[in-house]
Amino acid sequence: MDFAIEIEHLTKVFKDFSLNHVSLKIPKGTVVGIIGENGAGKSTLIQSILGIVDSQYDKLTYFGKDFKQNEKNIKEDLAVIFDTTHYDLELTPRWIERILSRTFQNWNHELYQSYLQKFELPYDKKIKLFSRGMKMKLEFAIAFSHDAKILILDEATSGLDPIIRDEILNLIRAFTEDENHTVLISSHITSDLDKIADYIVYLYKGKCIFMQTYDEMNENYGIIHGTKDLLNTLSQDDIVAYIQEPYSISILVKNRQQIQSVFQDLEITRPTIEEIMLFYAKGVKEIC
Repeated sequence: MDFAIEIEHLTKVFKDFSLNHVSLKIPKGTVVGIIGENGAGKSTLIQSILGIVDSQYDKLTYFGKDFKQNEKNIKEDLAVIFDTTHYDLELTPRWIERILSRTFQNWNHELYQSYLQKFELPYDKKIKLFSRGMKMKLEFAIAFSHDAKILILDEATSGLDPIIRDEILNLIRAFTEDENHTVLISSHITSDLDKIADYIVYLYKGKCIFMQTYDEMNENYGIIHGTKDLLNTLSQDDIVAYIQEPYSISILVKNRQQIQSVFQDLEITRPTIEEIMLFYAKGVKEIC
């Protein structure tokens, strides 16, 4: 398997938070979603692999090339979108193009124009007069207009109305139809990742808890509702965590299909990404 990004033991220590020895391999041609609570380290991880935050690591490569040694060339192949625009609000899309056409060797004027038309964005209107949705559409128009190989998004769909968000998610999925394109997206809107993600990375308090394919998560995990006696009935190896509710208990299990084959009368539901995250973050791990 070819990897777009490889990270080994990336660490960043702040006064009240640290990102602890995160290691990831991001397969080429996939959409990889990063989830976690606020403060889990999602933005710190993204800023670290972009060189915005100075972090320590044993390895950071893009398409096999060392980031520090090839930073300028690597950034030519990156498109990055944060949750707010970072362009001067007095600029217009025309002026932004004048600047970026000198920045990116592969800037494509015709493609940029086609996205502006698709998104109904005026060429000569100042960004400060754009709605949030228009600003984010402009960010995507820019991202798709310089032949980027990797699209990195940090909460880029947050605060958008559902129609615009759906439109952008379709663009992200279409982008990775080219197997040379890769998307790394952090989002607290886990329902977005349910629609587009091939892999899910879960960060919790600065640690990488897991990286799994979306299909593995969908097939492997299950939620069982019942009494506390179930904790003693099920194999402890299959119990990820449980949450005590007022009159019952909810248990997140792995090996859902295997458990279902043994306990055929037991109702086991498929969890959403958000539910899995909730059990890892809030559930009880130790079974006495």
